[in-house]
Amino acid sequence: MMKLFGVLFALIASVLAVIAFIPLLGWLYWLVIPFGILALIFSAIGNSSAGKTLSIIVIVVGIFRLMIGGGIL
Repeated sequence: MMKLFGVLFALIASVLAVIAFIPLLGWLYWLVIPFGILALIFSAIGNSSAGKTLSIIVIVVGIFRLMIGGGIL
C-alpha cells in the first residue's frame, strides 16, 4: 500500500513540477519539493525503487530551479 502511495505522490509531484516550468509559476516549487519529500518517504517505506527514483529527480530539479530563480521565479 505504501508503495502505491509513494509512486502516486511522485507522479503528482512530477506533474506539478512540469506545470511549474511555466514562466512566473516557479513559486509552485515551494509546494513540489515537500510533496516530493513525502513521496520519497512513502517510497522508502514501501521499498519502491521507481517511486524513490522519481521522487529524487523531482526534488533535485525543484531545488535547482529554485536556485536559478533566486527562490521566487
